[in-house]
Amino acid sequence: MPTDWKVDMERTTTDLRTDKMSPAPLSDEQWQAVANNDITYDGQFYYAVKTTGIFCRPSCKSRLPIRDNVGMFHTSEQALAARFRPCKRCRPSGQRLPDEEWIALITEYIERHYDESLTLDTLAHISHGTPYHLHRTFKRIKGITPVTYIQQVRINQAKRLLNTTDRTVARIGEAVGLSNSPYFVTLFKKLTGLSPEAYRRQIKQQTKENGSHANNDIDT
Repeated sequence: MPTDWKVDMERTTTDLRTDKMSPAPLSDEQWQAVANNDITYDGQFYYAVKTTGIFCRPSCKSRLPIRDNVGMFHTSEQALAARFRPCKRCRPSGQRLPDEEWIALITEYIERHYDESLTLDTLAHISHGTPYHLHRTFKRIKGITPVTYIQQVRINQAKRLLNTTDRTVARIGEAVGLSNSPYFVTLFKKLTGLSPEAYRRQIKQQTKENGSHANNDIDT
């Protein structure tokens, strides 16, 4: 076993004694194995993608992640203990990831990255699945399509910003991943029944009325 692998094993083992485990950095040799989908390294280590919470075999055919986002574990048990989920494509734990857990991983990603460009291809890439299977499974589990879910998350965040900030409608649209202002306004009205400006006025009016009622209660 190469010396740097021994160091990584010691670092990973130390992590196992702490409350929060984290993957060790990949050596250049290990990174090349991942980049080349080298099956001869399967079972020697597992690579974990920190931005998605998924771990894989070195031979996994999923799109190559950014190296800075990748770490490694020597066993699948270590990765599972660190709360990484097994890749649906290469099944590093030898078991199939339940569809409910797979979709939960994707919804968590959407809720953390709603302000970025999110497409079906993007979600399929980060979750190590295919766009077709993702779309079909997501709709079966959640009752709506991934695109609809993304739209709902973005509009809910926009409502929060309209209520808590004085940002312009255009800036709020950009902040929730909808930089096309006309489309943002159209989508907001479609999902809420109000334009962003009308929604903001309504919230302010409700807040004012609630404040008046509170003052009247104090006076009586």
